Amino acid sequence: MPKLPNFTSKKLLKKLKKLGFIEDHQTGSHIVMFNSKNGKRAVIAMHLNDIPKGTLISLLREAGISREEIIK
Repeated sequence: MPKLPNFTSKKLLKKLKKLGFIEDHQTGSHIVMFNSKNGKRAVIAMHLNDIPKGTLISLLREAGISREEIIK
């Protein structure tokens, strides 16, 4: 498996938009993204620091995205 790069919230948000996700709504500092093609959602905490690796892997699993797709 390829190694995941560091992602900030803004960088991950841009990447998800390229993959077909749209902003559904925002609650506090969390943005909920939704993909109508596969019915999956992703919740991103909008903070300044990099997203921890475990959190990123969990978020990708929740959104139905493989590591290869996010690295492209």
